[in-house]
Amino acid sequence: MKVVLLAGGIGSRISEESRYKPKPMIEIGGMPILWHIMKEYAYYGHNEFIVCAGYRQDYIKDWFASYFLHSSDVSFDYRNGKNEVFIHKSNPEPWKVTVVDTGYSTMTGGRIKRIQPYVGDETFLMTYGDAVCDVDINRLIEYHFSHGKKATLTAVKMAQDKGVLALEGGAVKSFREKNLADGAPINAGYMVLSPAIFDYLDGDECIFEQAPLCRLVEEGELMSYIHRGYWQCMDNIRERDLLEKLLQSGYAPWKKWDVATGEHQS
Repeated sequence: MKVVLLAGGIGSRISEESRYKPKPMIEIGGMPILWHIMKEYAYYGHNEFIVCAGYRQDYIKDWFASYFLHSSDVSFDYRNGKNEVFIHKSNPEPWKVTVVDTGYSTMTGGRIKRIQPYVGDETFLMTYGDAVCDVDINRLIEYHFSHGKKATLTAVKMAQDKGVLALEGGAVKSFREKNLADGAPINAGYMVLSPAIFDYLDGDECIFEQAPLCRLVEEGELMSYIHRGYWQCMDNIRERDLLEKLLQSGYAPWKKWDVATGEHQS
């Protein structure tokens, strides 16, 4: 099943780094967060990716163009006036990656519409290029096919960081910190979409999260897969640093693979 990754936005809320590269290419643990997301899908056997690029799409293409070389032990032999390259050992991912320039300012729905020729007439996976998660992708897919609707999104509850007050006549009667029970579920991405979704998209100004999803809701064609595990977006430097600290601590819930060997963790 193909995996579509939205990676075309500017990422203005993390401009400290996104001024130089697309937000999905900002590194955590020495690798772009986009790579981490792709590793999540690959863990479950999904190795064909379509990247919806836009802002600094050249950066994404250059990175993947160099990935094989950077993942290999290489000799460069300039003797005798030659320029020969020898690959001794390589450990690239078994991926097929198609990077599509979907436009600099195209909205999310427009980006998905533009990659329709690369998806074809088949159900596909889709998520955003700036959040990691430990959702079981294959169980998500099973759930999608079990209900027979056109679209499934992964929903998570986020702990709220403001105190909850009980008020009476202006007086505070009780106070407690917010928790998961106070938060409404949010769209975490990690979607499964039938090819019929393309009929809901039109033009570069189409915002997927607005009219298309609302229409799916009205028609009863949008289902949610409740995920009670880990999910974290990377909208700002604080969140980038949080993900970095998790990797350094050895506790990164989304990292179900062994980076050194490319094998599943036990």
